[in-house]
Amino acid sequence: MGKMIGAAEFKAKCLSIMREVEQTGEAVTVTQRGRPMVEIKPAQAPTKQKLFFGCMKGTMRIIHPDDDLTSPAYDQPWNAEKGLWEAEE
Repeated sequence: MGKMIGAAEFKAKCLSIMREVEQTGEAVTVTQRGRPMVEIKPAQAPTKQKLFFGCMKGTMRIIHPDDDLTSPAYDQPWNAEKGLWEAEE
């Protein structure tokens, strides 16, 4: 457990205690009648938020220019209603 100080001392030296916590990174527990009340600890640095535009960058595969995107992928026709390959007639 880190440093412990009484509520009266914290009230008297509030700003200097906060500066000390910020500089040292060590938490300070404020007590009242010997019981812990609150803990003063340094704030965490804000995390960098990802932007919506460009969030998928680098996740896609570039298709070779010789690939034909308009031709059917399979030779057999697919019955979308049944989810089955149709037999050739």
